[in-house]
Order: sequence, then structure tokens, then C-alpha cells
Amino acid sequence: MGSVRIVEDYEECRALWKRMMPRQLIFDLWEARACFQANFQNPLCFIVQEEKGKTKGLLPLSWVDEIKSFACFPGETWQGKTWLEQNSIPVQGDCNAFDLLCHIPGPYHLRYLRSGFSLNYSDYSIDEVGYLFRPPEYNYDMENFHSEFSGKSLKQIQRGIERLKSHGLSYRYDRPADVELMLNMNQDRFGEDSYFHDPRFAQSFLDLAHFLNKKGLLKVVTLILGGEVAAVDMGSVYKGVYTVLAGAANPDWCGVAKMINFHHLELACRMRVNEVDFLCGDFNWKKNFHLSPRPLYRLSGGSALHASPLASIHKAA
Repeated sequence: MGSVRIVEDYEECRALWKRMMPRQLIFDLWEARACFQANFQNPLCFIVQEEKGKTKGLLPLSWVDEIKSFACFPGETWQGKTWLEQNSIPVQGDCNAFDLLCHIPGPYHLRYLRSGFSLNYSDYSIDEVGYLFRPPEYNYDMENFHSEFSGKSLKQIQRGIERLKSHGLSYRYDRPADVELMLNMNQDRFGEDSYFHDPRFAQSFLDLAHFLNKKGLLKVVTLILGGEVAAVDMGSVYKGVYTVLAGAANPDWCGVAKMINFHHLELACRMRVNEVDFLCGDFNWKKNFHLSPRPLYRLSGGSALHASPLASIHKAA
């Protein structure tokens, strides 16, 4: 079965992550998560199973003092909940996630997990549901997608879009400076309920935008009505997956959020991506747009921290 150890050193954790993670989605990239680690600075706790010198399983965690619990690395917590999705527990051979979970030295709450990891569905519960748009299913043709709607609902959407267009519509794309504008608009609208009210979260997003832009992965869509910015969304395109990460809309323009989301679908068909991930969040428009639901899962357990190899965590916490 091999041996299990706990790694706290940043450089070794990075090497383990890069060795074991599948790198299928933007959230799989160490550099993307490191943007949050740099600002939240949560102590690392990577649980590793090894056999004959080879890594067979990895459970990447961080200790989050705000919630007195371990969470998926990097533990970027907002109002007691982590944000990054598509968390993974990569395992190989006869290693499974349970072999790693039972070595967590304290309480844990792991959110937004993909299914799998050699666990049965009974071992975890649904956390939240994410929503996807898959352009290949419609042959990259929005007219085919329109057939999903009833005539009445499609006309209602189109009337709303035409009403906004009458004020003078234009778009601009991939302007990195608009990311900061998005953060400010979001904070102005939601105040303390905005993710970006936390300066750690705001800076993490600016760092993430810088990384994505440097790698040619950043997608920024800015919608302009009547000569003023009405909505800004930030996303990324990586390996055929267009992920809409965050956004902001001016509430004075009723319906503008739906308008920019509909535009993402149009862009996805033009770019011929495999799917658009609008992430979790139970917003009615996602169901009304007939997006495909995909559940993500959570695992919770453990007891209060006890004497463990994580001496540095106890000092930092």
C-alpha cells in the first residue's frame, strides 16, 4: 500500500502538484492557484502516498484559520467558503482518496470536488451544481441552440436584447485594464457582499488576470451601452474550455447581465470551444438558458486538531 507523509514546504508542494495534477482545466494550473496562495498565505498540508519512490496519491490542502479547518489548496476563503472549483484528488493504481483522507490531522471541509478518486458516491454529497454550454452539441450554430427555447421565451430574450441595443451597443475584448474596472463595479454594487471587498481576493484576481494575459489565456468581454460601460466579464480559454470566472454589471441597465451571458454563448460558437463553464451558483438564468447541469461534491469530517507533524501550522494558526 505504500507510505503516507505530509508535506509543508512550498517548493516541494509545487513539484508534487505539477507531477500529479491532470492539467485539463484552468483550475488545475499551479500558477493560477498560486495567485491566491500569494495573497491568502495559508499554511500548506499536502498529503502524499508513495510506493517504491513513486507518488501514487495527492491530497493538496491548506489550513484555514478563519474556519478552523483544512480546505482544498489554497484555501481562499470568503464568508467561510472557498471559491476555486474543480478540485481534484489525483490517485493512481490501488490508491484511493480514502487512504489520504484518513491522514488529515484535523477537521476538513473540501468543496467543489470532481467525482471519482476511487470513492463511492455514498462517500460524498453534492455541494453545488455548475452549468455548462457545449457548442459542439449545436454544431456551433446559435440557431440550433435557439431551438431549445419555446417561441415565447426566445422572443422575450430577443426583445430584451433589442431594447438594450437601441441605446447603442458595442463590445470590446481582452483589455486587461477592464479587469480592475470589473472589480470596482462589482464592489460598488454589492459592497461587503462582494468577493472583492476582501483585498486579498481582489488582488488574487488581478494577479490571476496578469498570469492569464501573459500566457494568452485571458478573455475579457466589456459591453458598452450608450457610450458607457454596462458590464464586464473576466474569463479564460484553456484547452477548449471557456471559463467565465467573474463579472460585474451596472444595475441601471436592466437585463444587461443576461445580454452579456448570451454573448458568451455566441462567442463560444465562433471560437469553436468544446464547452463554456459558467461555474456554480443557482441563478435562474442558467436554467432558463437550458445549460447543462454538472454537480460538484463535498467531503467533510475529522476532529479537532491534535498533536501532529504540522507543527508549523499550529504556530501559524
